[in-house]
Amino acid sequence: MHHFPLTVCDVLKRKHFGHVEIIAGNRGLNRTVKWVHILEVTDIKSLLKGNELILSTGLGWREDESLFTSFLEELIEIQAAALCIDMTRQPFSISPRIISLANEHHFPVLLFQEEVPYVEITQDIHSYLINKQYQMIRDLECYSQILNKKLLSVRSYEEIVELLHEHTGHAVLFQMEETEILFPTGACIKPNTQRTLQQCIRLFGQDYAQLYLFGNRDVTEYDNLMLDRTATAIAQFLLRDLFVAEKRRVEESEWVHSWLAGEYEEREIDDILCSHRIVATKGGTVCVSKFQGADADFTYYKLLFRTIFEQFGFFSLCTEKRNELSVILLNQREGKVKQRLEQALERLLQTDFMRKQKYAFFVGIGKFVEFLDEFPKALRTAKETIKIQQVMQSDCRFYEDMHMYRLLSMYKHEDLQEIVMEYLEPVIWYDQKYKGKLIETLRVYLACHGSKQETAKKLFVVRQTLYHRITKLEQLLGEDFMKPNKRLVIEFMLQAYDYLLTTKRMKTYEKSL
Repeated sequence: MHHFPLTVCDVLKRKHFGHVEIIAGNRGLNRTVKWVHILEVTDIKSLLKGNELILSTGLGWREDESLFTSFLEELIEIQAAALCIDMTRQPFSISPRIISLANEHHFPVLLFQEEVPYVEITQDIHSYLINKQYQMIRDLECYSQILNKKLLSVRSYEEIVELLHEHTGHAVLFQMEETEILFPTGACIKPNTQRTLQQCIRLFGQDYAQLYLFGNRDVTEYDNLMLDRTATAIAQFLLRDLFVAEKRRVEESEWVHSWLAGEYEEREIDDILCSHRIVATKGGTVCVSKFQGADADFTYYKLLFRTIFEQFGFFSLCTEKRNELSVILLNQREGKVKQRLEQALERLLQTDFMRKQKYAFFVGIGKFVEFLDEFPKALRTAKETIKIQQVMQSDCRFYEDMHMYRLLSMYKHEDLQEIVMEYLEPVIWYDQKYKGKLIETLRVYLACHGSKQETAKKLFVVRQTLYHRITKLEQLLGEDFMKPNKRLVIEFMLQAYDYLLTTKRMKTYEKSL
């Protein structure tokens, strides 16, 4: 059923408009009427929302042409449907200027030549509009039920697209990546000349496909609502298909696990990828995701992960074990690999699904490798990244950004503490005994490359205080502590000291105080 909007032309066919004279705006009779208002005041901007049929006797403006002009201009600006004036009680003349203004904007001005109760007009039109809205809701509910039944048996989204065409009579176009479906087949589409409605189909917070209606006549609010319901149905169908495909991939992921375990050689991996029609010629890496505190169901997360990373040029192959998911990311684009990985990961972490996670979550991206048989190394470095994150409580998610922490994690804590104390014990001892800030001063002084002015500024101390602290550091560490070789070691020891403090492995030396 088609639900065309009520127009001024339709209103003229109703019983109360049998003796109406159209004095202006004949070309605007197709204007939509959404409501009826009786108005006698001239300040109307706050009273109207657009598409109202205005009934008036002209009491407030009929004797003042400038006031009438201002009133008409406001109606045009607000995009009212038409102005109806009762001329039966106190007739008055309407100047050619008013008529010209209305004609210029195709705004209908109607004159009642016989008395008609305005209350009956409002009751008649409002009843019609309300009944029409109720019928539209019923028809829309009926269409929704047809869609739901269709979803139980449909095998392709083409059937859903065709259903929309059958119920609207409009040409329908569905676009998804390189797929394009048009009903009726061979229809001539002219986007610049036809009225067009567009609905984006979103999955996992991302634009996944587009659905269009191309109207040979004016598209209606009902068409728009049907388009929205159809887009939702297609989204449900696509999501169901993705879940089924993901479950199938889980069954086929054993070889991915064997690959990451280092059980295949380069040629064997290449043959398997070719058999799955997967192109892998530009290297890649491994991303490990770990949820703590629960045995996670990764199905939805994998769909979300795969959808986002594919948009940034990475093909995903997954394998999971308890609460840990390992994803091989095969790079399929040239250039800016790190930047694309960062952007994809950031978009993943900003999704509602990730924000609502109740359990601790870690993700690490390993070393980028060029050859297929090197991906086990990428897996090891991704897991090492997560381990460092957990120990250091760091939010760094890329192995190549770990820098010094990669070296620190290789030491035993006892050996590392012994080396740290060998270099920093006098300063640590001094701060503990006198509640000083020499460690902080040393860290900032080194970061500022020995600039006293910049160091004082960052520490918020006067230079005299800084000079005193530097003198004390020279006494404790030696006057040569800023020489390149020794300075490099001290900077490393400061990093190690922070590492031990964070892991709560740094012993205090109260006995030395």
